[in-house]
Amino acid sequence: MEGARFYYTNICRRAVFRVIFARMNREIEQYVEREIIPRYASFDAAHGLDHVRAVIAHSMSLAGYYDVEPDMVYVVAAYHDTGLVEGREHHHEVSRRILTGDDNLRRWFSADRIAVMGEAVEDHRASSARAPRSIYGRIVAEADRQIDADITLRRTIQYTLAHYPEMNREENFERCLSHISKKYGRGGYLRLWIPESDNARRLEAFRALIDDRNALRKAFDAIYDSLLG
Repeated sequence: MEGARFYYTNICRRAVFRVIFARMNREIEQYVEREIIPRYASFDAAHGLDHVRAVIAHSMSLAGYYDVEPDMVYVVAAYHDTGLVEGREHHHEVSRRILTGDDNLRRWFSADRIAVMGEAVEDHRASSARAPRSIYGRIVAEADRQIDADITLRRTIQYTLAHYPEMNREENFERCLSHISKKYGRGGYLRLWIPESDNARRLEAFRALIDDRNALRKAFDAIYDSLLG
């Protein structure tokens, strides 16, 4: 447990982060770390343990700007991708079902709070046509963005290697380009919800890289080669 807190603290250096964690119910944290977080070990590399822990850390950091319940922020972040156990297409809906169907959570949360957390988990998906219905949904959606060109390219390549192993380098690059352009490119569907986040600056930098096709291909090749050894 302390190891997990140390991990989150290393990701987020904001002092308020420690204050937020100090307000949490240790029983909830212990349950989630024991029963929920390990599920991510069976997902693809782009959505594994490092991903969920990063989303938790960023969510807890953003929570410091708002009057929210830390335990709810933590649970939403921890459950947000659990639905990947049934595939990616409807994982946000399955994640909501997993959270709202977890009777253990009723030890600590009312039915109304569980419903809000379920909606937040469902609303986190970047391609959703509607805005998140609550501040909890906006926080996890923003935290899940993790706009970093190197991380995003690596996750996209890893996903393609895992799910489309028949693709060669050129096909992998074309799929990567198509994905990041539709999501992060100018006019892409990605929306940001938390003004206190530095995602806007990161998004503009990423868009500049996408616009520079030569630089993008160089970055892609370096990551691709590192993953294939």
